[in-house]
Amino acid sequence: MKKGLRILLKSIAALMIVIVLFFAVVFVVNIISSKSELKKIEPYGQLVPVDGKKMNVLIQGSGEKTVVLLTGYGTGAPALDFKPLVDELSPFYKVVVVEPFGYGLSDQTDKERTSDNIVSEIHEALQQLGIKRYTLMGHSIAGIYGLDYVNKYKDEVTAFVGIDSSVPNQGGLDDEIPVGTLKFLDKSGIVRLFQKIGGDPYAGLSFDEHTKQQMKMIATKNSNNDTVVNESKHFKENFTAAQALSFPKELPVLLFVQSNNTDVEGWLKLHEEQVKDSVYGKLVPLEGGHYLHHTLSKEIAKDYKEFMAGVK
Repeated sequence: MKKGLRILLKSIAALMIVIVLFFAVVFVVNIISSKSELKKIEPYGQLVPVDGKKMNVLIQGSGEKTVVLLTGYGTGAPALDFKPLVDELSPFYKVVVVEPFGYGLSDQTDKERTSDNIVSEIHEALQQLGIKRYTLMGHSIAGIYGLDYVNKYKDEVTAFVGIDSSVPNQGGLDDEIPVGTLKFLDKSGIVRLFQKIGGDPYAGLSFDEHTKQQMKMIATKNSNNDTVVNESKHFKENFTAAQALSFPKELPVLLFVQSNNTDVEGWLKLHEEQVKDSVYGKLVPLEGGHYLHHTLSKEIAKDYKEFMAGVK
C-alpha cells in the first residue's frame, strides 16, 4: 500500500509539473507574440486630438452627405470590421468610422466610460474634423450611446440608423461580467490559445486574408484593456440612463434588426416600440448574425439610400 501511495503521489507531482510548465510556455509565448504583433500592425485612418489624447478616425468616400459609423462593444478594430459596409456606402457618401478610446488604434483613457463621456469624445473628434451634419449609424451598444447623442446634438444629426442596435430595456443587464477572470485569461495567454484552436472567426466572410490578420492582431492588443473593461462596468448605468430617452419625433430612424435573434425575448418588438412614434421611422428585419454588416452590407446600403430618398 505504501509503495502504491508513493507511486500515486509521484504521478500527481509529475502531472502538476507538466501543467505548470504548460501554462508557463503559454504565458511566455503570449508575451513574445504580443510584442511581435505590435510591430506588424499597420496604421490606417488619422489620429485626431481629443481630450489630450489621440482618437483614430477612418474617412473614405467624398460624397456630399456624411455617414458616421459607431462600433458595438468589444470590436477590436472597428474601422476594419466595418469595411464591407464602408465599401458599399463610400461610392455615394463620405463615410467616417470613429474608433472610441480603447478601440482600434485609438489611445486608452482613464475617464469613466459613461455614455456622457463617450458621446462627448466622439462629438469632439467630429468637431475637430469639421464634420457638422451627418447620419449616425451604429451597431449594437451604439444604440444606447446613439440615443444620448441624437438628443444632445439634434441640430447636427440628420438621421439615426441602427445595425441590430441595443435598446434601453432589453434583458440580461443584471448578469455580472467576470472581469477579473477575463483579464486573467488574457494576461496568461489562454485567450490566445483558444483563438488558435478555435478556428477562423471570419471564415466565409468577404474580408481578405491581410485584413483578417490585422483585425486579429488589433483585437488581441485591445482585448479586455482597462478602458474597455471600465465600459463594461458602466453597462447597467448607461442602459438605465437611456430608458429616460427616446428618438426625437422628427428625426428619421431606420433600424436593421436581426429577425432570428433568440437570445433576447421580444427583440423585434422592442425595436418596433422605438420607431412607432417617429414621423420617419422604419424597421427592417434581416436574417443573419448580430454583425449584420458582415454579410448584409449591400442590403443595408441599398435600404439606407432608399429610406433617405423618401425623407422630406
